[in-house]
Amino acid sequence: MNEVRISVAMATYNGERYLKEQLDSILKNLSGRDEIIISDDGSTDGTLDIVKDYQKGEIPIQIVKGPQKGIKQNINEALKHCRGRYIFLADQDDVWTENKVKTVMHYLGKDGCNLVCHDAKVMDAALIKLIKPSFFDYRGSKAGVLNNFLKNRYMGCCMAFGRSLLPYVLPVPDEIEMHDQWIGMINDIKGGRSRFIEDKLLFYRRHDTNVSDFSHGTILEMIGKRYRLFRALVKRLWFHR
Repeated sequence: MNEVRISVAMATYNGERYLKEQLDSILKNLSGRDEIIISDDGSTDGTLDIVKDYQKGEIPIQIVKGPQKGIKQNINEALKHCRGRYIFLADQDDVWTENKVKTVMHYLGKDGCNLVCHDAKVMDAALIKLIKPSFFDYRGSKAGVLNNFLKNRYMGCCMAFGRSLLPYVLPVPDEIEMHDQWIGMINDIKGGRSRFIEDKLLFYRRHDTNVSDFSHGTILEMIGKRYRLFRALVKRLWFHR
């Protein structure tokens, strides 16, 4: 069996409204050597019907049953089934640019780079109004263990990484807040180079049902989140030392 080049890991839940547009944009970036893994967390709308229709195409799309324990564990389930040498994370409601994979793959696996996080344009629900021209500028995004521990600059839908991280990443702990920060921090600590590239390779759609948000919480909440992340990192990396 030929090696799978890229696995796109997507978690879905009642995403019929924007899913077709996202899948179309992803498929334009892929070839027959790639795959899409979709973990669905019990959708009650037309999400699964849409995905099943796309399964008739040339690029393999696998549907797995999500654990119905929230977004982190739904993504965890998708990642468990990825076979690709490189893994791209995808939300169900954004849109990729046509050169996303080509641009990211220019960096992955070169000069020690094992994770790429690219910039994005933040758009309204219709992808007409530009809300923020650069997610990087908004978040002050940059690489570095301390930078991303104190304030997460990683954004899952803008990330791709080598599957060599999976033994350390999986399972994604319940106690942490964000799977993207977890993946990025593990790569940074394990010595894999993370590259933040300024190419805006995604239209990030903001709407009334977004799972993620731009809020930060109170100081005490942030301290608690960082403590839980630190504890989970120490526990995981000590076990794998």
